[in-house]
Amino acid sequence: MTARMDKRFADLKAENRPALVTYFMGGDPDYDTSLAIMKALPVAGADIIELGMPFSDPMADGPTIQMAGLRALKAGQTLKKTLALAKAFRETDQATPIVFMGYYNPIYIFGVEKFLDAALEAGVDGLIVVDLPPEMDDELCIPALAKDVNFIRLATPTTDDRRLPKVLKNTSGFVYYVSMNGITGSALPDLSLVSGAVRRIKDHTDLPICVGFGVKTAEQARVIGASADGVVVGTAIVNQVALSLTKEGKASADTVQAVATLVSGLASGVRGARLAAAE
Repeated sequence: MTARMDKRFADLKAENRPALVTYFMGGDPDYDTSLAIMKALPVAGADIIELGMPFSDPMADGPTIQMAGLRALKAGQTLKKTLALAKAFRETDQATPIVFMGYYNPIYIFGVEKFLDAALEAGVDGLIVVDLPPEMDDELCIPALAKDVNFIRLATPTTDDRRLPKVLKNTSGFVYYVSMNGITGSALPDLSLVSGAVRRIKDHTDLPICVGFGVKTAEQARVIGASADGVVVGTAIVNQVALSLTKEGKASADTVQAVATLVSGLASGVRGARLAAAE
């Protein structure tokens, strides 16, 4: 639903602060624990949730998220179960936007129209499908927009001013600016370049710009949040899950709290972003 996403960003604009967008892998390390993590995220300060759809052959993900996907698949997670996860979350939270993030193959096998109908029923607000460029908009992007599901596109440091309008043409919800070239969770880029990149993209669109790939600390979130409309954190959260697991790779008594503690710290960084910028 585009309305839920638009309302969230309008509310945040009124508060004069950026969004904290949190990614975790659906079904990692198991269905019940990932549902508990999902429910803990807004309480800890997350404004938007990106829910990873585990896939056996990820291309843009670094080793941390790859391993999370493999753990989830090993525990029996499927696209159907990831939809069920969103639906179960919606029973107690009607306000937090949910974005499914992943790859096209599982959606294609599920069936595009069937998937979109199931996503709407589950309360999913948007999609990030990293291996569908604008040239393939007819596959999923256009059908999603027709059903009032946001289709969120990635822009990168190599997306120049000629390419940007094509990337933005059917984008809705927000623009996800990948702040470096390479895979998720690798080294953070020069933070001083982020504000310039955000300004450049804003010359082409009125959509909110959320910046991610590599944000790990509250301080990094604070610096990026000073210019961006949102800060996306994924690998650090997924890594926190991994560090909390038992030697057998199972959830421990600390798993959910470990994630909540990290997100709470990141939220404080994001909430202090504009205050610091104004000083």
